Amino acid sequence: MNRGEPIDQLLLTELLVKPGSLWRRVDVVASTGSTNADLAQKARHGAESGSVLVTGFQSAGRGRLGRSWVAPAESSIALSLLVRPDQVASWRWTWLPLLTGLAVVEGLRRAADVPAMLKWPNDVLVRERKLAGILAERVETPSGPACVVGIGLNVSLAEDELPVPTATSLQLAGAATTNRNTLIATILRAFALIYQQWESSDDDAAFGAAYIARCATIGRQVKVVLAADSEVTGTAEAIDGDGRLVVRTAAGRRTFGAADIVHLR
Repeated sequence: MNRGEPIDQLLLTELLVKPGSLWRRVDVVASTGSTNADLAQKARHGAESGSVLVTGFQSAGRGRLGRSWVAPAESSIALSLLVRPDQVASWRWTWLPLLTGLAVVEGLRRAADVPAMLKWPNDVLVRERKLAGILAERVETPSGPACVVGIGLNVSLAEDELPVPTATSLQLAGAATTNRNTLIATILRAFALIYQQWESSDDDAAFGAAYIARCATIGRQVKVVLAADSEVTGTAEAIDGDGRLVVRTAAGRRTFGAADIVHLR
């Protein structure tokens, strides 16, 4: 199958690495085990905030809760970015994966003209099928803590290549473009704008409102799947000041910082 244009390091550098930009360096590799693991290692050896690592194929990609994430070569985007928000209180870092999800949604709506939405905390959906996932990891480095955020985006997978029937790709969703350079540049520009606003502000309520506006979970009946085979059902009512999901259950309101969410019909 023709997967389209290659991911172009020189083009992405020209588009993103500019004076005053968040982005300082973009590296593209043909394949790797995990962009998150690689960039975390670079962070421990002094990589600067604003470093980006991209590949068209990773053999040991990871999602939330240790799940594997693999797609056919050149059918997707696996991207990790490094930020060091050392002027931001550590308790606010819980917003980073949510803000990344918001950036992916805004970038895809702008570049690909698809009705992307968020499923809390950071899955990106189109018409209730998963298009992208996000994994944020705190990394301890000699110069202080950093955060590596990974984005896995299905671009040109055909129906028979999807990892699960509830997944989708931009190609299957009828995207206006599947040009991976355009998608990467637009998503990273959206992230830079949102991140720099968040870094310079302590008004997380505003970011919560922006997130809720793109969140398909709020107002829905949901099943919250927890560890040890336990689950809770109720109505997702809000995102609190720490980015946690507030669910009204039969026993009252409960707040969740991490869980698998199933949208109930």
